[in-house]
Amino acid sequence: MVKLEEIDSLFLQKPSKDDTSSELLVERSSSSYHPLHTFALPKERPYKQQFADIYFLRLTKIKPHVEAIAERSWADIEIGGGSARKVERVLDVRQGELCWVAGTVYMDMPAKPNILEDVSRDQWVSAPTTVDRYYTGSGTDSVMLEDDSGRIRLTGPVLEDTFIVTGCIIAVMGTENVNGDFEVIDIKFADLPPQPQRFALTKEDVPMGGTDSNSKTGGKKIAIVSGLEFSGHDTSYAMELHLLLEFLLGESLDPATQESIAQISRLVIAGNSINNELREPAAGVDETYTNSTNRHKKKTLAHKKYGYDSASYNPLPAQLFDEFLSELLPTMPVTILPGTTDPANASYPQQPIHPAMFPRSRVYTAMPGTKTGGWLDNVTNPWEGEVEGWRVLGTGGQNLDDIMKYVDSEDRLGVMEAMCRWRCSAPTAPDTLWAYPFQEDEPFVMKECPHLYFVGCQPEFGTETITGPDGQAVRLIAVPSFVHTREVVLVDTETLDVTKVKIVA
Repeated sequence: MVKLEEIDSLFLQKPSKDDTSSELLVERSSSSYHPLHTFALPKERPYKQQFADIYFLRLTKIKPHVEAIAERSWADIEIGGGSARKVERVLDVRQGELCWVAGTVYMDMPAKPNILEDVSRDQWVSAPTTVDRYYTGSGTDSVMLEDDSGRIRLTGPVLEDTFIVTGCIIAVMGTENVNGDFEVIDIKFADLPPQPQRFALTKEDVPMGGTDSNSKTGGKKIAIVSGLEFSGHDTSYAMELHLLLEFLLGESLDPATQESIAQISRLVIAGNSINNELREPAAGVDETYTNSTNRHKKKTLAHKKYGYDSASYNPLPAQLFDEFLSELLPTMPVTILPGTTDPANASYPQQPIHPAMFPRSRVYTAMPGTKTGGWLDNVTNPWEGEVEGWRVLGTGGQNLDDIMKYVDSEDRLGVMEAMCRWRCSAPTAPDTLWAYPFQEDEPFVMKECPHLYFVGCQPEFGTETITGPDGQAVRLIAVPSFVHTREVVLVDTETLDVTKVKIVA
């Protein structure tokens, strides 16, 4: 980890007598960038269709891959003199007969929100979720496997050692017991999908020799930050935000560090850039704030109601964020994913933040109707694209945060790996993660394996590399929330190695 305070400054050094200004000029590396519009929704979006279509589409797309892996893995399995037989439907399992079947997982949890209960109470709008975790550990939670024929309950110790949540597609091998439950012996997932070659979409941008010919260090970097949360109420971390801007611009740094910073070809902001609400202070930050009318008053938390609240809207956070972008954009392209606190739709996939929110910076956006991203690219959440030749999949964090409520674990990287092996970036949508009711396609299914998968607005930084059966390699990154950690992530575009930089005032 590199701390900004450890970087030497030139402020206290004697000016050089030699004219070396030409040598100190540093040019920003160019960005090879091809956004995909996997999660873009049409302007006219009807909500009259059934949400169940999402599950049918997901099952149709992933089930063949799960069954293929299960067939190869369990073809020679024999227990008690009998081999495992495939059954087509979950209701076709027979007591005492070793078999396997594929279907969709459904988690029955008392603490989980239930839309049917809301309807029965004549509540036309579902209440916001207030529980931190659906998993209780009291034995009341149950795992179901369902398809178009019906549903069967799954039991067995193997379920406790595997990440499974509502909406993921699995194959299970076992037998039905005397209670009518399916005793699971083994579980299989679809595993990682096929992975495209680097520069599959922008073949014309392949650099000579595999490195950037304009780069003295031979490689570029991608900066990823999340949870900036520009606020009109809290100024306790305004200095860190300014230092972050100076760091990305290379200001007040020595020439060697400026040359390194110049290799950052793009900044990705992964959610929660704007926050109109009062919130908890960051760890180690004084809980008091000062204004002209009330000094050193304790912060009070505002409860968010169904997303945007016009009565409490404050334009200052958006103005501050716009100023931040307007100073950065002349030297660096920026990709912005919306998050839970940003002015975007609450349901998944979130659509881009409208450029009208950025009157100073919107001149850098692409013309309406163009498919290529502008210097300022407001994208969806989740988002998929090709950056420096690598296929990238990123989210603002809602998908991972919702899954963490289902499991008795704090292993967020493990859950990110599970999502890749489930081939689904948002399995709990639309059950507990609000989503658009798709009818013709299920965009949350991973059709191609990303090289880089990041999730923003996480409580702490984490990274690891996972591999697939066909040589796929995925770099996982849990991007920490800047407002709580003061950290930004740098990814080397040649090796996909990750460096964490901490901004300290």
